[in-house]
Amino acid sequence: MRTLEDAVVVITGASRGIGRGIAEEFGRGGARVVVNYHQSKAAAEEVVESLLKNGAKAAIAIQADVSDPEQAAGLIEETIKQFVRIDLLVNNAGINVDRSLRHMTVEDWRSVIERDLSSQFYTTKAAINHFVEQSSGAIINMGSVAGLVGNFGQANYAAAKAGILGLTKTAALELARYNVTVNAVCAGPVDTPMWEAVPPDVKASILKRIPLNRVATVHEVARAVRYLYEDGEYYTGEALNMTGGWIMA
Repeated sequence: MRTLEDAVVVITGASRGIGRGIAEEFGRGGARVVVNYHQSKAAAEEVVESLLKNGAKAAIAIQADVSDPEQAAGLIEETIKQFVRIDLLVNNAGINVDRSLRHMTVEDWRSVIERDLSSQFYTTKAAINHFVEQSSGAIINMGSVAGLVGNFGQANYAAAKAGILGLTKTAALELARYNVTVNAVCAGPVDTPMWEAVPPDVKASILKRIPLNRVATVHEVARAVRYLYEDGEYYTGEALNMTGGWIMA
């Protein structure tokens, strides 16, 4: 069974929200955590400080815009330089720019596809040779219920999240021979500042679709990611759908 103790874990977009929650969960397990951030340096450094106080064996913040292939590669190389190996890559970084198709611009489309989908290819591509040389490792990609069912005003986001599932399955097929697992977590709405910003009437409409009648907590998502790493060695190419019952097919 894989263990978090001393595991080197890279989490993209880890300065806040779900990424921070995952970092904290893995830190409590004794991992060596790389907190990637794009612009929020102070927030990332605060996460590192918190991790070191609460069980992490080591923690560092590394700046990189993972939607840029060179910076994504630099994130992985700096991780190897600092910790020699990489045991888990969590592809979490992402944005949303919501507009109906009629009003969505080409830049709206490209920015979300690059940040949410292409970034996962760039980091995975950069890490592959290290995983192969180790003959071990795991990749967990953060998907979304939007990639499973679509969502009004989120054509770019839903397309990116659907693409993540195809990337996950293909990477799982190609890396299985090297004892590397690749899975996705597809959550519904999560209690983050992004959810808090949703208008009350829209929240009510969304909750009507969820049999459990609530959104997930960041802790629940983080625990799901931890499960796939620690206990999920026989899972690969899978999507763990945690949607409160929204998806039952």
